Amino acid sequence: MKSVAVLPGDGIGPEVVSAALDTVERLGLPLDLRFGEIGWECWRQEGDPVPQRTWKLLEETDTCLLGAITSKPLREAEAELAPSLRGRGLTFVSPVVQLRQRLGLYANIRPVTDLDHGRFDFTVIRENTEGLYAGLDFHGLDPALWNVVRHHPNAEASGAEDTSVTLRLQTRFGIDRLLRYGFAYAEAHGHRLLTLVDKPNVLRNSSDHLRRRLEAIAREHPGIETEILNVDAVALWMVRRPERFGVVVAENMFGDILSDLGAGVMGGLGLASSGNIGDHGSYFEPVHGSAPGMAGQGRANPMAMLLTVSQMLDHLDIPVPAEELRHAVRAVARARTTVTYDLGGSAGTRQVAEAVSRRLTSQQAGSETGAAEGEAPEVPDDVVDRLARLDTASVSDALDSLGVGGVLAGIAPRVPGTRAAGRAFTVTYRPVDTRADRGFRNAANYLDDVPAGSFVVVDNAGSTTCTNWGSLLTALAQRRGVRGTAVHGSARDISEIRAAGYPLFSTGATMVSGKNRVELAATGRDVAVGEVTVRPGDIVVADDNGALVVPAAHAAEVADRAERVERTEAAIAEAVAGGLRLDEARRRFGYADPWSDRSERPTPSHA
Repeated sequence: MKSVAVLPGDGIGPEVVSAALDTVERLGLPLDLRFGEIGWECWRQEGDPVPQRTWKLLEETDTCLLGAITSKPLREAEAELAPSLRGRGLTFVSPVVQLRQRLGLYANIRPVTDLDHGRFDFTVIRENTEGLYAGLDFHGLDPALWNVVRHHPNAEASGAEDTSVTLRLQTRFGIDRLLRYGFAYAEAHGHRLLTLVDKPNVLRNSSDHLRRRLEAIAREHPGIETEILNVDAVALWMVRRPERFGVVVAENMFGDILSDLGAGVMGGLGLASSGNIGDHGSYFEPVHGSAPGMAGQGRANPMAMLLTVSQMLDHLDIPVPAEELRHAVRAVARARTTVTYDLGGSAGTRQVAEAVSRRLTSQQAGSETGAAEGEAPEVPDDVVDRLARLDTASVSDALDSLGVGGVLAGIAPRVPGTRAAGRAFTVTYRPVDTRADRGFRNAANYLDDVPAGSFVVVDNAGSTTCTNWGSLLTALAQRRGVRGTAVHGSARDISEIRAAGYPLFSTGATMVSGKNRVELAATGRDVAVGEVTVRPGDIVVADDNGALVVPAAHAAEVADRAERVERTEAAIAEAVAGGLRLDEARRRFGYADPWSDRSERPTPSHA
């Protein structure tokens, strides 16, 4: 049994905490939840936003789940005190600052994950106790500080009384414990790159201090690659290529900015969780803040709090329920049918939490909510992502080794250089008698209901007499996060779709409209393409070679085998380049049977 101090706080804090805990209750976890008080009302009524009884509760529990806390500038804080407390010299100090300092919570952990497509999954680790936020902030300088800055022309023109200075504190003690935590986190989560963020081309001395400590500690972790980059460059690449990062470590202010940028990259503060970790204490909170103007409206997104709970469960060494909860949140976020306003929906806090609860229930039952009897459970996101990185040739080899056919015969790529993998969303069309009825059929309106992360498979029985996909549907599919489309039939607007870079595969292409030639027969039914059947939830993998389907029940095994195929072929190519005969290289690296377990099998030197 793990004990958790639950501090709902104020603003939207209590409602997101309540909704999240109702959802987590379904997991039946060994948690002893003990509720306490913190925040703005404690300040107003007692003159202390963290009362002594709350500190006692924190001492008695294993960790803390924090809702959200309102903070205001000093003047406003003084004005809102109860009349009996005013004029007594009380000073408002942010509760989160108090928690971090008193509990020694030096590392702020901010996961940045692509919930829709799984394209990136990295973590920003921000130093919490020093840097530019150490509190060494002065206005009106004493002689010692004035002597440091007085030769700057602006300071000389202003004088000591009208000059301000903030000192960036960076100590070996603080740097070393942060870096050691970063390396340990990278190793525990399977990351192979640690990026230290600073401004070494400007802050030359303090950044060089960071570099020297990084180089010293990196020698203790030879399996982790390191780099030190300018903060502005990292901000650019977090937006343009977030998948390049693993663990990003930064001093307090730079980490503060980059972690909120990371929240934006993953979709907004309504999805951003955080943990604050020290050697002997911790607390976990969503990043979105208290939003007092929204309090009581039931509109706040509870996903950040749910993901925060999952992060807390990992810390408490309860990893399986943590991943179950993350998976449920990802599924609801991808579907976009029950989401709050910030994600483009109209659902309320409770509705979203209940949708995640239903998802948890279906996961525990081993099937999707509303799934047909005997339907395979959903393929995990990481398996889909692995398949997306593989060539269809390797995936086809893996399917063949299992005796499973998967090639969607006759469906060819229309946009060179694209590749994609996603869960099949199947659509079936049927022809209409144009002699009797030439009315517009709204045949493609199904696209409004396609979940993000899907790969649309359209079946028009291979007919090329009219189109079933075009540029308008492509634009909508891209906005909804659809990964690609395979049409057992015809497409049009090929040049526009190529310009959009959208992965489109089809039997043919024609300009003839299908608006009054076909109508929607069904979605979610099995689709037959030649001798291969595509079932909803199977994984469609496509690239310049064409498209194929991986049955959901075999997806993990196919990914394993296809990865072995690619490693084997890479090893053979490297050996041949080094002068080995092809037949000998194939024999040595097991070309005839790459998926068998061979502990002695060499790997390429760059693997």
